[in-house]
Amino acid sequence: MAQKGWTKSLAGSITEPAELAERFGIDPEPLQAVAARYPLRITPYYLGLVREVGDPIWRQCVPDPVELDDAGLAADPLAEEALSPVPGLIHRYPDRVVWLVSNACAVYCRFCMRKRQVGCGEARVCARTDDALHYLRGHPEIRDVILSGGDPLLLTDDRLADLLARIRQVPHIEIVRIGTRIPVTLPERITAGFCRLLQRFHPVYLNLHFNHPLELTDQAAAACGRLADAGVPLGNQTVLLKGVNDDPATMTGLMQRLLASRVRPYYLHHPDLVAGTAHFRPSVRTGMALMEKLRGHTSGLANPYYVIDLPGGKGKVPILPEYGRWEGDTLLLRTYQGETVSYRDI
Repeated sequence: MAQKGWTKSLAGSITEPAELAERFGIDPEPLQAVAARYPLRITPYYLGLVREVGDPIWRQCVPDPVELDDAGLAADPLAEEALSPVPGLIHRYPDRVVWLVSNACAVYCRFCMRKRQVGCGEARVCARTDDALHYLRGHPEIRDVILSGGDPLLLTDDRLADLLARIRQVPHIEIVRIGTRIPVTLPERITAGFCRLLQRFHPVYLNLHFNHPLELTDQAAAACGRLADAGVPLGNQTVLLKGVNDDPATMTGLMQRLLASRVRPYYLHHPDLVAGTAHFRPSVRTGMALMEKLRGHTSGLANPYYVIDLPGGKGKVPILPEYGRWEGDTLLLRTYQGETVSYRDI
């Protein structure tokens, strides 16, 4: 049987440092040890977005020897495995669970929060379907299931349809969310047939993962458009990455282009304290300054929540710049232009 377009494209991905090095005229040796520990895969489409060695796309997908320095950080700082009553099913918050359904991604991002396991062979990281459904049925407080991985959209349409149908048979599950970077890295996967599949199981939400304006190509925007036309609400979770998007112009441009593509900016994540990712971490002050540059200077719709996912599985906490202080019953508020205005709380 002939391969579908997206599976053929995925099969053509670069997975060996030598091939990457030959294409860009660099030494493959520094990349070899990194790729042996944290796998390499870059789709032809995503590699085509690289303009030069070291640019924002390159930094996100090409192995870097600094990844081998754990910098004293943990492989699983969010305690996902400790919060898994069933292996591969993470129950951190009372009414929702994360179900790991895939161990693979179209592109292995170098900042991945699960780089300890994603793409790393056949390790037991995905929840078995029967075990996960048994847990869901036994916990009526769960109303929201988030499919994650790896990337759930690397499953076939048939496999996804079967999974969604079985989740929908659990009466207290109200919504399903899917976390995916596929529109960014393999937009041809978002076919008309796939969009029709999602329509059968509404309400289904997709959380996307654009990190830089260069990723919002015409192809990526068209993929988002097909999903939006199918009635799928689209949100975006950006990771704040040093040397990629940690400046006001880049972040503002990204958020505005997301809205133009019918994708709502949702979260701006401060990087998790994951081993092998320390080189991507800017200061929290940098993130707060970026949020101040967004507020008032562009649409409120373009302002995501800036959050830190606390170590130990304590959950996400929004980080807000200081805009006001109290003097008696008067609140002194700072506008986006820096002016202080008195507001009496009557």
